[in-house]
Amino acid sequence: MVEKKSFKTLDDLNCNGKRVLLRGDLNVPVRDGKISDTTRLERLAPTIRELANKGAKVIIVSHFARPKGKRVPEMSLRPVGEALAKILGKPVAFADDCVGPDAQQAVNAMKNGDILLLENTRFHPGEEKNDPTLSKEMAELADVYVDDAFSSAHRAHASTEGVTHFLPSFAGRLMEAELNALNIALENPKRPVGAIVGGSKISTKLDLLSNLISKVDVLIIGGAMANTFLAAQGINVGKSLQEQEMHDTARDILKEATSRGCKIILPVDAVVAAEFKENTATQTVSVKNIPADQMMLDVGPETVALLKKELAQLKTLVWNGPLGAFEVAPFDKATTAVAQEAARLTKAGQLESIAGGGDTVSALKHAGVLHDISYVSTAGGAFLEWLEGKILPGILALTEVAQTAAPL
Repeated sequence: MVEKKSFKTLDDLNCNGKRVLLRGDLNVPVRDGKISDTTRLERLAPTIRELANKGAKVIIVSHFARPKGKRVPEMSLRPVGEALAKILGKPVAFADDCVGPDAQQAVNAMKNGDILLLENTRFHPGEEKNDPTLSKEMAELADVYVDDAFSSAHRAHASTEGVTHFLPSFAGRLMEAELNALNIALENPKRPVGAIVGGSKISTKLDLLSNLISKVDVLIIGGAMANTFLAAQGINVGKSLQEQEMHDTARDILKEATSRGCKIILPVDAVVAAEFKENTATQTVSVKNIPADQMMLDVGPETVALLKKELAQLKTLVWNGPLGAFEVAPFDKATTAVAQEAARLTKAGQLESIAGGGDTVSALKHAGVLHDISYVSTAGGAFLEWLEGKILPGILALTEVAQTAAPL
């Protein structure tokens, strides 16, 4: 994990007149040729503005989609650059490549405060292979490197890890905020600290669960994975989605949590239905009384009351995954109620709340509390790998460089 002071930030960088290679994450969702969510662009904007306002020549580099090392016109970053310019309220020039003559010519034409976007790094096969030749070519375009793409930090690619071997490297404001938030969440949390983990399968979150029981005081398990834990204890969960082959693993996790003093909370009641569809007939039952022809699709009001009581005791909360199938009404009630309570406690200054993961972000947005949580990560895979306790190559590169690179 990364300590707060082990990486250099923009506070350590005098960027006036310098060419700054800024690694952002511009891999935004596009539907029918239009960007459907500009959140990542909006979150990158403060770092771009700060660098430009301080007189840097801001050269933005990013991957987009999966062109697999080939030039795919519909995966060009040019439209993303146009959207970014609107958000920034100033021009963003575009270069038709991320290295070579086109990129070099565009960089040479820059003045202090200018912003330039380079073409999709993944048009080069060397990007995902972390080819040092490609990394060096990118580095030659700039004087310093700033990484503001935590969401890509779990990948050792040319533009995220390789380039740090050739340039003094710093964390951008978004990267800094993400690392500091996660440091607060798991490395130096105010206790008691709790975690909510939802999702459909234990098998996909085994590393996460194993790491969290050594880090948190309370672990709340929801979603379909809760069914597996209940079934592993001999409870008949009817037609509920569960993993029969993971019962031994679930029991091992429960046993290990007990030995580490981590309290695991599972649902005590359930909202069940015969089929998973909107506004279907439902009933609320004890988890011990789930009908054989029904499936659990949300936790019930008794569980919500229990979770609210637990939240009131916590000082720090980490959230990854919804409690039920929140995308379809009425199975969104529990997740919404608990999210709103977490937001209330956060706004009251009683709770430090950190949430992340695609479904979690969508659930918080659905509950209307996305902006009331202390920190919401849009990083997806990198956020999950961090919670699993894994070392992220992009972060390691920043911290290793920080030990030797002098402030500019």
